[in-house]
Amino acid sequence: MTDSLRWTKSSYSDNGGQCIEWAPEHAAATGEFKIRDSKDPHGPILALTREAFAGLVEFARHHG
Repeated sequence: MTDSLRWTKSSYSDNGGQCIEWAPEHAAATGEFKIRDSKDPHGPILALTREAFAGLVEFARHHG
């Protein structure tokens, strides 16, 4: 399933190589937020709930 996902780089990824990508279409369709390291697209993928993803975004905003 992960090969068919469309990945989008986070707008917070322009911080010296600390890049993540997420699959927004999958999140909209399923409520599951998949996140991966953009430097390792075949590596592990985190699957977060909507609440956990919102917490991650909030953390990134405050701790960049």
